[in-house]
Amino acid sequence: MLITPGNLLATVNTPDDLRKLPKESLPQLCDELRQYIIDVVSVYGGHFGAGLGVVELTTALHYVFNTPDDQLIWDVGHQAYGHKILTGRREKFYTNRFYGGLSGFPKRKESVYDSFGVGHSSTSISAALGMAVASQLQGNPTRNHIAVIGDGALTGGLAFEGMNHAGATDANMLIVLNDNCMSIDANVGALREYLTDITTSPTYNKVKDEVWNLLGKFSTFGKSAQEIVSKVETAVKSSVLSQSNLFESLNLRYFGPIDGHDVDRLVDVLADLKTIPGPKILHVLTVKGKGYAPAEKDQTKWHAPGLFDKLTGVIQKKTFTTPQPPKYQDVFGHTLVELAETNPRIVGVTPAMPSGSSMNIMMKAMPTRAFDVGIAEQHAVTFSAGMATRGEVVFCNIYSTFMQRAYDQVIHDVCIQELPVIFCLDRAGFAGADGPTHHGAYDIAYMRCIPNMIVAAPMNEKELRNMMFTAASDTVQRGKQAFTIRYPRGEGVMPNWKTPLEELTVGKARMVQDGEGVAILTLGAIGNYAVTASAMLAKEGIRPAHIDMRFAKPLDEAMLHQVFRRFDRILTVEDGCIMGGFGSAVLEFMADHGYMARVKRLGIPDAVIEHGEQIELHHECGFDPEGIAEAVRELLYAGDRVAV
Repeated sequence: MLITPGNLLATVNTPDDLRKLPKESLPQLCDELRQYIIDVVSVYGGHFGAGLGVVELTTALHYVFNTPDDQLIWDVGHQAYGHKILTGRREKFYTNRFYGGLSGFPKRKESVYDSFGVGHSSTSISAALGMAVASQLQGNPTRNHIAVIGDGALTGGLAFEGMNHAGATDANMLIVLNDNCMSIDANVGALREYLTDITTSPTYNKVKDEVWNLLGKFSTFGKSAQEIVSKVETAVKSSVLSQSNLFESLNLRYFGPIDGHDVDRLVDVLADLKTIPGPKILHVLTVKGKGYAPAEKDQTKWHAPGLFDKLTGVIQKKTFTTPQPPKYQDVFGHTLVELAETNPRIVGVTPAMPSGSSMNIMMKAMPTRAFDVGIAEQHAVTFSAGMATRGEVVFCNIYSTFMQRAYDQVIHDVCIQELPVIFCLDRAGFAGADGPTHHGAYDIAYMRCIPNMIVAAPMNEKELRNMMFTAASDTVQRGKQAFTIRYPRGEGVMPNWKTPLEELTVGKARMVQDGEGVAILTLGAIGNYAVTASAMLAKEGIRPAHIDMRFAKPLDEAMLHQVFRRFDRILTVEDGCIMGGFGSAVLEFMADHGYMARVKRLGIPDAVIEHGEQIELHHECGFDPEGIAEAVRELLYAGDRVAV
């Protein structure tokens, strides 16, 4: 939608501008805001369905509450596009998720209206409670604190921990439950059924209508409003206790459900709830993708569709004249089914990412042997450990960044107990436009320091298949060690990827290219950059050796002895954090065995790297092909041998 002086949205640069509008103009503003999101995302890309689903809710929240003094906290942040547009970032919204542009998620240093930075789910309630308690301690108990959380994020254990604590306080906070029955994929579990029961119960909804008729008259009650609330609560609890006991049992005043697309009603209800102190929850029903028919029809597909024609709903796809490599996640998904067809003990587990990780391929082929446990990474790991105790061969597929949330379970429930769970860490390395909350920067370092853990990274699709085959083999399963396989987001390098499966020797590297002067040691798919760099250097008469180490733990010590005996200049390359990562493991080996060499490490530095295309971030950190080639030149022309 072209922003012109005649548009209401053009007049809203801050929530203060929004609050100057008459209430009757809000439906028009919502229509314009929704269309603006469609226009921009269709051309520039980004998350889509979630933002469309909360247009009215976003508008009503900023209209009723005095943001940024009142603290508004979004869970995850996929739905915060309207929030960004209404809080002074409309003109820059087209830069969303681009290198150097706006973040795709709320970010504290980006705007005073972003009260809390988010990217991982289920954090909003705990954060809002912390802010509310701090406001009390600072003598401002009437400040409002609003956490907007989806029903998918509510399955995360942290959300329940926050609600449990909130109910034991008198903190002034409102939890807005945005219930659309979706996260990225359809929600699963008993909580989904419970919320459905609430929203479909004839008894509950009859009482609910009577309750909201009373609440709509709060403004006429004056000082007796709290007495009315008490009577309403008593009536609700006595009439529909079986429907509302989950939240009420946590001592949270429960209101709703209400239509999340009726902005007038939302404004009235939020204005009433603003006068009620203490912790409370408002249940709002929304439709993911609201207002754009294709997105309403296929909500998973339109979570983040890429570029599309807004008129036809046709999503743009790249066209190629030759076969292209598959995504690593799809190689995982198809290979898992291939392995499971020959081994009935193989099962798959993922926490709410079946399509993102391609676990949905096994869920479709073998629905009784693949499990989506919801947004519950800790549970996913311990659930996997439980199955492993009974001899199941468990592939637990979690994004690298989300595995951070289950680290204690990996140590306590898997490795200490010597259980051979196979962890497949998707999105290892830079996640791209999702930015620092989603980068898989730390898994090499945090996995390789745990006893009874193997850490591997494939350089290509063939290696991924062989590592999966090896991890599920009787040899490894009898060894009672967990097995981590990390691989990046996006496409691989082998169009003809379905190669015969071969069992690898754990801890065995492979020589990609022999050479002289400098040895390049790589781990994982980033090794393909070293191949490109070596081809560039060959034109200059430089021929470095290149070893694909395959394993960060155990290291191929026989190969490293050969390398350090032959080379005094060594370059390590990884798409993980330099501190404690693969390069550090090589330096430890060098120190332990008394070698002296000039070692240069390339990887993710000790800094928060922002969002952008993967190649842009690799270039920024100096381990794109040009960066690797330059590092080889520096080593060749360096002076005295010094370990760095």
